[in-house]
Amino acid sequence: MSIENNQETTSRLHPRNKNREQYDLAALVSLYPKLENYIKPNKFGVKSVDFSNPHAVKILNKAILDHYYGIKNWDFPSENLCPAIPGRADYIHHIADLLSEYNSGVIPIGKKITCYDIGVGASCIYPIIGVVEYNWNFIGSETDPKSLISANAIVKFNPSLKNKIECKLQKNPNDIFFGIIDMEDKIDLSICNPPFHSSAEEAQKVTQRKVKNLSGRNSEFPTRNFAGISNELICDGGEYKFIMNMIRESKLFSKNCYWFSTLVSKQSNLKGITITLKKAGATQIRTIPMGTGNKSTRIVAWTFFSEEEQKEWAETRW
Repeated sequence: MSIENNQETTSRLHPRNKNREQYDLAALVSLYPKLENYIKPNKFGVKSVDFSNPHAVKILNKAILDHYYGIKNWDFPSENLCPAIPGRADYIHHIADLLSEYNSGVIPIGKKITCYDIGVGASCIYPIIGVVEYNWNFIGSETDPKSLISANAIVKFNPSLKNKIECKLQKNPNDIFFGIIDMEDKIDLSICNPPFHSSAEEAQKVTQRKVKNLSGRNSEFPTRNFAGISNELICDGGEYKFIMNMIRESKLFSKNCYWFSTLVSKQSNLKGITITLKKAGATQIRTIPMGTGNKSTRIVAWTFFSEEEQKEWAETRW
């Protein structure tokens, strides 16, 4: 049994990321003229969007999805988390590379690939990018009924997404795979952007710091620039406890999923996660660094398959 634990290194946006270069603001404004109201010189004197304004962020992301991904109908309640598109795309591209390793270096594309998005959210963003970039099929789980309605509406009103994404209600918020994945199901990937705060107070402090960095303003009760309802941002024990639960359940579904993965925002959590994965019997563990702007994060991925089982999975399914 071999364990691989790659060391983290400095990362830039993935080479296949559509937003690796600066946004074409002129093209984006032509699609959404209201965006121009939120463009102003940044501290370097370069025209940029006011990222401290949640309305501006949402309009920008609508324009990005329209211009770069061909998604015309993307809307959700303002209180829900508005995802940063480049970072979400990086996750999909890096995890696609992982699939290529036992497929002669070729990323498998098309409907033979099924990816499970744990916590699809109201924006349905990971499945959107995965469908557009690789034509994969997606299963998305969601504990919030209103968010589920929003995600399903996005799928319904974008022809390119129809019959590619199935969003399901997770009735038990303590479950991750149970209730969504059956024991006879086979999925090639699972992805997750877990709630990373352990309390509302912690989330508020992070928001205060972020708003101050973006706008230079101090605010006791700031508005999150990317919004977000409580279950999207907060869970008991924060991301560490959430991921511990995910690892526990993944062991029970060890032969149903080729690669499990999750984002890990706090580097201090990596050691405990790696130790727990080894104890659970993971045969390979990968830490994949990512970074956008001043923010750094990482993907932790693991599998319970032997090298022979991985090769057989690729040969028989793809």
